[in-house]
Amino acid sequence: MLLLVILTNLLTIYIFTGPSFSLKLNSYSNQLTLPLLNSTVLLSEFSSTKIELAASHGIIAELQQQLNSTNLLVQALLIELTREFVHPNEKVSGINLSAVMSKLSDDLTVGLPDEVKLAVGPHKLPLGYSPRMGSDEVIAPVGAGCSKFHDELLKYMTYDIGGECPVDDVFAQRLMLKGCEPLPRRRCKPKSPVNYVEPTAVPDSLWEKPAETSIIWDPYSCKSYQCLIDRKKAPGFFDCKDCFDLQGREKSRWLIDNGKLDYGIDQVLSMKPLGTIRIGLDIGGGTGTFAARMRERNVTIITTSLNLDGPFNSFIASRGLISMHISVSQRLPFFENTLDIVHSMHVLSNWIPDSMLEFTLYDIYRLLRPGGIFWLDRFFCFGSQLNETYVPMLDRIGFKKLRWNVGMKLDRGVKKNEWYFSAVLEKPMT
Repeated sequence: MLLLVILTNLLTIYIFTGPSFSLKLNSYSNQLTLPLLNSTVLLSEFSSTKIELAASHGIIAELQQQLNSTNLLVQALLIELTREFVHPNEKVSGINLSAVMSKLSDDLTVGLPDEVKLAVGPHKLPLGYSPRMGSDEVIAPVGAGCSKFHDELLKYMTYDIGGECPVDDVFAQRLMLKGCEPLPRRRCKPKSPVNYVEPTAVPDSLWEKPAETSIIWDPYSCKSYQCLIDRKKAPGFFDCKDCFDLQGREKSRWLIDNGKLDYGIDQVLSMKPLGTIRIGLDIGGGTGTFAARMRERNVTIITTSLNLDGPFNSFIASRGLISMHISVSQRLPFFENTLDIVHSMHVLSNWIPDSMLEFTLYDIYRLLRPGGIFWLDRFFCFGSQLNETYVPMLDRIGFKKLRWNVGMKLDRGVKKNEWYFSAVLEKPMT
């Protein structure tokens, strides 16, 4: 017994005075080692835990902010669903609409300078305007995606108030394509081109190359319109590669109807009573040639375009046409049931995700007046998508087919099963 007691004590002393003593706990098959006597290991473990805990606190704070914003959005949606009209100071189920929108604006601009906060509002309206406007303040629209890119938004809104804006067109457009659309307004003035001259008068301007000094050229690409014209022969991919050459293929676009995929403007206009196609929109209209052809027929067309691989918006304006700098993801800024015609060539195609495309087509249906026409020009897709996806989608929206043509893409359609379809669709009268 004495020997057993001595051995037990010796073993206990060895365990507690050894190089390290660890307490091991099993939790969900993971093993946690807690050093008790080795101070170096203990400090290392504490430091690592502290870093991980700090990171966790940051993630939790970010998630809490997102949750608060989501809750406010849900509350605002509930208000809209609950009542058709809500006075800004009236509470619905304990929710104040004005307070909700102000909080959303604050969440968007957290951590950003005062210039951003001032730009997006809210701005109080003068007394007497609230009953008419449905609100006692105005909150400037800004893309929800801006809240995800604070650094980029900060850079975009950094300038001297009243001074010259940074030359950042490419940067601003990339920010738009990230979902920060519309961009906030700025209190600065864009730089004017050097040696600017008066534009050519209409109708000559429709088919003449603009003056080289009419725009500020991108230092990283072409620095003249002739360069843009010549690149149609250059290797590589460019958006609308040959459409700056107004005396080339652009000169004959939409003049000839081949009875297949290529429709003529006169043939399409003849499908409606004379003079009833007056105003419309061309989505992704390149350099504005469709609008130019329509203007020759006393039809006013607004062209949407992005400056991808070239100064498309400036070129359109130089021709005496109206350009609008927006992407296909933005809600079209027209009131419902107002336009006579909407046209799109190539831009609306299978590169757009199906759900996003369906929203776009519903938006086109919204702004067309009853009896208005949607000219879908050379929509690209694969053969399997045509009848499985796009035909049911157009039928589901409610368009009526006035004309429909399908053709295989000639250069590689046989091998790749690639197809085009063109259509003239009508919004029903009732």
